[in-house]
Amino acid sequence: MTTSTNGAERDIYDITIIGAGPTGLFAAFYAGMRKARTQIIDSLEEPGGALTAIYPEKYIYDVAGFPKILAKDLVEQMYQQAMRDEPDLHLNEQVLKLEKLEDGILELTTSKTVRHSKSVIICGGVGAFEPKRIDAPGVEELTGKGIHYFAKHVEDFRDKKVVIVGGGDSAVDWALTLEPIATKVSVIHRSRFRAHESTVQELEASSVDLHYPGCEVTEVRAGGDGRLAEVSFKNADGEISPIEADELIVSIGFLADLGPLKSWGFELQKNQIVVDIVSMQTAIPGVFAAGDVCWYPAKFRLIATGAAEAVTAVNHAVVHNEPGTRLDPGHSTNIMAARETAS
Repeated sequence: MTTSTNGAERDIYDITIIGAGPTGLFAAFYAGMRKARTQIIDSLEEPGGALTAIYPEKYIYDVAGFPKILAKDLVEQMYQQAMRDEPDLHLNEQVLKLEKLEDGILELTTSKTVRHSKSVIICGGVGAFEPKRIDAPGVEELTGKGIHYFAKHVEDFRDKKVVIVGGGDSAVDWALTLEPIATKVSVIHRSRFRAHESTVQELEASSVDLHYPGCEVTEVRAGGDGRLAEVSFKNADGEISPIEADELIVSIGFLADLGPLKSWGFELQKNQIVVDIVSMQTAIPGVFAAGDVCWYPAKFRLIATGAAEAVTAVNHAVVHNEPGTRLDPGHSTNIMAARETAS
């Protein structure tokens, strides 16, 4: 849809999706199913969000239909699905400002241009992600020389002695992924494991050396080649022990930053955007949110949850754009059958 305002033409999309992670990609697919003209905007250079940028070769276990799947393979499948109805994809572009114009159209000022849309769905994950860092002697000097905050390629750790710091899903998944190919895997954690119970049980039954709870890194040291050679840690009793290590993966979480979104007028809770659980609409009419970026009581941060939220957001965005439109289009088989009949 193209309109002219004050002599300037505006190309107006039905739905604009901010974020090309798993939730954003599924929202784009479902928007296509609803025949909405859609564009996706993401600040990263590739689609996939954290799955691509942080752990493309880590297995994902909680996606329906896949007993386990590599993050990069899941992104590839979701990308193909998302592009089915050819939405416009704008990568390496950050949305800086969002305003509602007098005629109700939403104007998005980005790092590259100005875009317009009838509705917006924010699927920006946790926003910009900066890894939490450990503070111990030698860590800063050896970061990039055996110490990793982003571990992308499994083969980088083959036949290596690997130490992993952390106790969440990412740390546990990395330990299980690397166990078959690394010479030795050790995990250091200061508390109890926060990962899924089943993967924690698998970890405890594995050959991985577990040092928890109450354990934390006290120092790292380099070998003669200037790379990491040893990690020392303190246990709950205060005893310090060294571990030989070729590689250290720090997986203790990320510091989330919503960036410009914080100034757009949303109600925020725990650095997330508060939404109406029924419609996924934010405090701004016509602006919805789905995935890790949104908050409501008893929220679960899972890819599966984000997909369901994306469907809800898209359906309500369609009704927002065209009041009187059917909210529930039915099953996908019915939608496709109707399309084939119409064509």
